[in-house]
Amino acid sequence: MAQQERALRTRATILRAAASVFGDIGYEAATIADILREAGVTKGALYFHFSSKLELAQAVLDAQVGAVANPPEEPLMLQQMVDQGMLLAASLSVDPLLRGSVRLTVEWSGREDGPDRRVPYLRWAGVTRDFLQAAREHGEVLPHVDIDRMADLIVGCFAGIQGMSQAFTSHKDLSERTAFMYHTVMPAIAVPAVLARLDLAPDRGTRLRATADAAATAATADAAGAKEPA
Repeated sequence: MAQQERALRTRATILRAAASVFGDIGYEAATIADILREAGVTKGALYFHFSSKLELAQAVLDAQVGAVANPPEEPLMLQQMVDQGMLLAASLSVDPLLRGSVRLTVEWSGREDGPDRRVPYLRWAGVTRDFLQAAREHGEVLPHVDIDRMADLIVGCFAGIQGMSQAFTSHKDLSERTAFMYHTVMPAIAVPAVLARLDLAPDRGTRLRATADAAATAATADAAGAKEPA
């Protein structure tokens, strides 16, 4: 069990190191040597978990959605959908895994042998679609809304504004841009009574992250205390 835990920690270390390198210099410029230096592991350890730079990049892309904390349960499903986007916005500037994964997603070299950059788009669209469908079942969504097309629109809008935010402020204003996106889009989705109850403030994601981080710290402390001998 201890050996398995070490292997999982090593894999996670390599994955985050790869994401950091991809985030800094992009997929094409990155080398295995760069990732090894960042991770501080041997070549054998890296190749035990990943067979190539391509496999590493795909793993970073695959990890994107799971790297964002699940939003807390709320009475409104549309609030949970907004919270997921605001959590992503608040996390992007501070989480190397997310930063590297998002750069891989939007970076395009025109080559056919690179990682499949469609994966995060498809997964985020699926997550958003599920929230919208649940919201419709709860009577929160206007009757004319096309769930599939609206999910694609929201994901596409976020991809665009994060790119602008990265170019202008290194994602420092991404929460503000994301909040404005929801302020603009949600009136076309939510019934008026629900729209009035949504928290679309720019600091929503930061507040949710602080709560999630505090809960994670408390859980870690409780786990450590449980392992101490009586």
